[in-house]
Amino acid sequence: MGRGRAKAKQTKVARELKYANHNMDLERLRQDLGVTTESVRDDETDAPNDGAGQA
Repeated sequence: MGRGRAKAKQTKVARELKYANHNMDLERLRQDLGVTTESVRDDETDAPNDGAGQA
């Protein structure tokens, strides 16, 4: 008993986090993390080619 308000507040907070428009500056985040665009491109091209989807 007594969990109704707490659960309602948790649900409200979770819904706000899920649907809120987070204006993130992804370029700034990359700079802060020290990721260069070259390393991002290298990671994308290093993926193994398993032949899936090829006829």
